[in-house]
Amino acid sequence: MLIRTVDPFIWLIRAFSTSTLMIMSCLYGRVRPFRSYNYLTKHFYAHLLMTVTNAPCKINVSRKEHTLEAAIAGDWVLDAQTPALEAVLTQLGDGSDIKRLVFSTQGLGRWDSLLMTELIRLVDYGEKQGIKVDITTLPEGIQGLLSLVYAVPERAGARRQETKTPWLEIIGKGGMRIYKDSQATVSFVGETALSIFALAHGQARFRWVDLWRYIQDCGPSALPIVSLISLLVGLILAFVGAVQLALFGAQIFIADLVGLGMTREMGGLMAAIIMSGRTGAAFAAQLGTMQVNSEIDALKTMGFKPMEFLVLPRMLALVLIMPLLCLYANLMGIIGGALVTVSFFDVSLVQYMDRTAAAVAIPDLMIGIFKCGVFGVLIALAGCMRGMQCGRSASAVGDAATSAVVTGIVFIVISDALMTVMCNRLGI
Repeated sequence: MLIRTVDPFIWLIRAFSTSTLMIMSCLYGRVRPFRSYNYLTKHFYAHLLMTVTNAPCKINVSRKEHTLEAAIAGDWVLDAQTPALEAVLTQLGDGSDIKRLVFSTQGLGRWDSLLMTELIRLVDYGEKQGIKVDITTLPEGIQGLLSLVYAVPERAGARRQETKTPWLEIIGKGGMRIYKDSQATVSFVGETALSIFALAHGQARFRWVDLWRYIQDCGPSALPIVSLISLLVGLILAFVGAVQLALFGAQIFIADLVGLGMTREMGGLMAAIIMSGRTGAAFAAQLGTMQVNSEIDALKTMGFKPMEFLVLPRMLALVLIMPLLCLYANLMGIIGGALVTVSFFDVSLVQYMDRTAAAVAIPDLMIGIFKCGVFGVLIALAGCMRGMQCGRSASAVGDAATSAVVTGIVFIVISDALMTVMCNRLGI
């Protein structure tokens, strides 16, 4: 039994408690005396061992002619504070005439993998410096473990080497990635167009119940988040505009700003971004999971075209529901602007509604609805394309969902910028 340092006060408390429990158990007759004594004594020593403190681990170095001796002492266990080996490593690599490294373990107490790790470090460094390391003076257990460590040499090239990639190679790989991604996008768009032509001729095969289910998921289920975001966007537009308009006493024109901003741009744009993160990612995850489970391969085997059976109903659902979500987002944004204008500025609700009706025309509503329809097509394309391109692992499904969101938002922003410039050039 290894007991190095025990607090006398703790020892007395444990002895008193053990004796008391033993006497009480004997008096009440629940346990036989000898059995109680043996049982409690065993637990007493177990608690006593818990108070053992580790002797600090040390390593001292002494030199004798061409031999360097490392004296290891103390308890080398995982919870001990490891001494620095720089002193030993410095003497081994200082360019002196040391040819042999030996160990002394007379003061060594308990040890575990901590000591093995440090010894392997010393042995590897000594062999690297061309110094013979003598492990025969170590305990037999340590010698056996070190023999197992070096029984099979490390395979050349097994360690991963960090290499700096030239910038020209990075640009080339990026260009090839963009080219392959563009090629896959064009191919997917072409297959989608063929599916739409088949639908127009009444030859597309998909379940109409799936279409209504996707409309339910994309429309009514998305109303809470669309309501919240659109209302807050209307509030923000009203506050931003009020800061400047209040300088000229033109708070009444907050209604113009919010109405035109929501109907032409922000209503459809925010609804599209919400649906890209919500529905686009869901489409990618659904199709990606089907790809992992080989369900898409099963559909092909049964004669179904995945583009018609899986992609087409999802795209139709988004194209049909996005204009309605745009109108709803416009309404919630105008309500948010009305809350700010009526509550914080000297504008009545009737005045706000009159200015909104005068500022917003039918072409403004139609532009926002048309943009949102285009956004719906792009969101469905991005989500379904990334889902169909998904690999066959769980991590690939997550990557497909993330890529679908990023691709959808990029498509939305680029298409919105192009349509805005076109409207400006056409004077709409």
